[in-house]
Amino acid sequence: MHYRPLGRTGIMVSPYALGTMLLGASIGNPDVDDSIRVIHRALDAGINLVDTADAYSLPPQGSSEMVVGRALKGRRGEVVLATKFGRPMGEDPNRRGASRRWIMTAVEESLRRLDTDYIDLYQIHRLDPETDVEETLSALSDVVRSGKVRAIGSSNTPASVMVDAQWVSERRGLERLRTEQPPYSILNRAIESEVLPVAQRFGMGVLVWGPLGQGMLTGRVRRGKQTDLVRAGLMKVFGDERRLDAVEKLVVLAEEAGLPLSHLAMAFAIAHPGVTGALLGPRNIEQLEGLLAGLEVTLSNEILDRVDEIVPPGTDAGTLDQAYVPAAIRDSTLRRRPVDARAGA
Repeated sequence: MHYRPLGRTGIMVSPYALGTMLLGASIGNPDVDDSIRVIHRALDAGINLVDTADAYSLPPQGSSEMVVGRALKGRRGEVVLATKFGRPMGEDPNRRGASRRWIMTAVEESLRRLDTDYIDLYQIHRLDPETDVEETLSALSDVVRSGKVRAIGSSNTPASVMVDAQWVSERRGLERLRTEQPPYSILNRAIESEVLPVAQRFGMGVLVWGPLGQGMLTGRVRRGKQTDLVRAGLMKVFGDERRLDAVEKLVVLAEEAGLPLSHLAMAFAIAHPGVTGALLGPRNIEQLEGLLAGLEVTLSNEILDRVDEIVPPGTDAGTLDQAYVPAAIRDSTLRRRPVDARAGA
């Protein structure tokens, strides 16, 4: 395993990182012991970054963090442990977001569930438009200075907000966001336009999620072969014609290159110089082993040029359901001035 610097933190991490959203989860692998075996196998293979979140595997609250905590007993020192906060943790409106009030509570709860006294990388899971970025960075600076957190980062953050956060840190003498965790795959390359250049400019590490395109780059999702997935209620994800068109072309490219499509996709995700590592999201040992088999794959310029022809740099093929969408895009009332009845139609 070759290791890469996580931005300018001084921490070295593997180019494949283990994401645990589907471990110990009802939508993934509900077998806790099997989930622990997956984590141990990843560590044995040389993966040293494990990423989780307080909101993963709900309910019960924090169950993914608890699975990770159990798995790391006796091995904590060899792991770069990353978790996230900000998603709702119940009905209470104050148990979410990025306020000082919630951060101070959330970090203690994560430490308890993870059964550790420090977190290597503590990340804002989603942008919180209700909280001033200075408030958030001030609270995160305090948890770093207390020794409970080693470095802080963000996830799913627009480039403009990344820049704003860096400026606030510099002006106020606060801890800087050292990493960003955006979506990235052959099917979703929009971050190449602004997010990756901004991260490179500020020396931020980038840990990308979704390198297999929500499963579409595993070879399982093909045009006309989605019946079981449609029954599972996933038609919105797998019914996008633009994504299906791209997948069909990528299947041919992978076959010509003599690679499984998943290996092509993972090798692409870590090929960009602005990307530190890509998060794997296996449900079981078999899926993990299949992905680990492609760890040494590198793509030639010819293959990368062919990928560029299928999905041009800086663009998305279709829509990624889980990507961050600004409130004004989701809610039309936020981008329209109230109509004055006196002014007429």
